[in-house]
Amino acid sequence: QVQLVESGGGLVQAGGSLRLSCAASGRTFSNYAMGWFRQAPGKEREFVASIDWSGGSTYYPDSVKGRFAISRDNAKNTVYLQMNSLKPEDTAVYYCATGSSASLIYRLYQYDYWGQGTQVTVSS
Repeated sequence: QVQLVESGGGLVQAGGSLRLSCAASGRTFSNYAMGWFRQAPGKEREFVASIDWSGGSTYYPDSVKGRFAISRDNAKNTVYLQMNSLKPEDTAVYYCATGSSASLIYRLYQYDYWGQGTQVTVSS
């Protein structure tokens, strides 16, 4: 049974930084791509970042490119999301997720397992 547990959310001022962590268990972590999504109140869940099994390839939407960085530590079964230059519009619940692919995936339906989410609030 795959379990994903996010941590690291909180309240930060605009322009600040946060690092989210997601600890995975239940299967061989290093075999699978990982991703981060977010969902703001009243909005659909949206893709934020993905990383392949090795950590060698990453992908971001334009909305966070250059500000967010995804990374992973396969020895610790953990994926991270470093968020810099945060904006009030980044406020959302952030979820980590994984699917059955080792390669980069970024569409919602490609992810089978989700964490419970961690709240990120950016004040102006």
